[in-house]
Amino acid sequence: MRTVSILGATGSVGTSTLDLVERAPERYRVRALTANCDVARLAEAALRTRAELAVVADETCLPALRMALAGSGIETAGGMDAVCDAAASGADWTMGAIVGCAGLKPVMRAIEQGGTVVLANKEPLVSAGDLVTAAAREHRATLLPADSEHNAIFQCFDAARPDSVRRIVLTASGGPFRDWSLERMATVTREQAVAHPNWSMGAKISVDSATMMNKGLELIEAARLFPVPAERIEIVIHRQSVIHSMVDYIDGSMLAQLGPSDMRVPIAHCLAWPERMATPMAPLDLIALGRLDFEAPDPVRFRALALARAVLEAGGARPAILNAANEVAVAAFLAGNIAFLEIAAIVDDTLQRYDPAAPETLDAVLAIDAEARRLAGERVKDCVR
Repeated sequence: MRTVSILGATGSVGTSTLDLVERAPERYRVRALTANCDVARLAEAALRTRAELAVVADETCLPALRMALAGSGIETAGGMDAVCDAAASGADWTMGAIVGCAGLKPVMRAIEQGGTVVLANKEPLVSAGDLVTAAAREHRATLLPADSEHNAIFQCFDAARPDSVRRIVLTASGGPFRDWSLERMATVTREQAVAHPNWSMGAKISVDSATMMNKGLELIEAARLFPVPAERIEIVIHRQSVIHSMVDYIDGSMLAQLGPSDMRVPIAHCLAWPERMATPMAPLDLIALGRLDFEAPDPVRFRALALARAVLEAGGARPAILNAANEVAVAAFLAGNIAFLEIAAIVDDTLQRYDPAAPETLDAVLAIDAEARRLAGERVKDCVR
């Protein structure tokens, strides 16, 4: 039996992971579940799975959590330090699904205890990629990617023969505005941006998909995860979201991973790895699907892609700045304070105004993140309508 901890258990990835764990109680035992402040869903999940520990990052929610779990025997705790302690509580397998840079320290703590750490949040590899991969080597932790695209690459990539790989092809749905003109995109509303055509995701990730910043962040992640030069990682728009990514080999072969648009598929691969496990997904009906379409992304309408590639090439602190500024800008858009196209503009402005030395410690990454957020926040104030 494998012990499991889920960091961010009430989000979309966390609930998908719980669904799979609960379908195989003979294989998995839940060690710890964490959430930000959703006490009701966290307590319900802890009770269902008989978790040993439930933690809320917002310490003011701890009394409510204790009340909800009173008499259950489930240990409770609150605060970010408690989340980090939960991450290091000895699980064999840890899902890192805390959205934003808040997930960086807990993921690092999970890595430092060894075991298998599954990355569903982009920030550890984007903001602190070199530190995260170095820590994984030092502590002999196994990093597995839960993003559908990187998990697809992982399934197709011949790690024993990386020199045989010619290129990696990341697929992107293109989001809800893939056919919109730049003029029309200037009128995008919050409701339109979070309505993804293929995937069910949280608001922040849905907006990242709409700007295609998510694909820019995935480009940076792919360069950290797989030994392929950045210039040999390409992005193509694939509207059906059936092929989740591809690996092209020097002999002309191209391997692709296909599956439904449901995060339970890549999560199941990580949960059972190196084996496989059954999921409730129906087999792909290729006849009903009929066709697979591909096209090049437009870097003019989707400015975030060009920003991300430039940041990847520059390296150093640039990815952390990109990520932090994007989080601030997306939050401002969701709050109704800036227009959709101003998200990428704010990220670009922050990158131009701030260029510190490459971080050598996690604290340095967090300091860069904080300053980038401050600068992006100033720019948001200039845009407030």
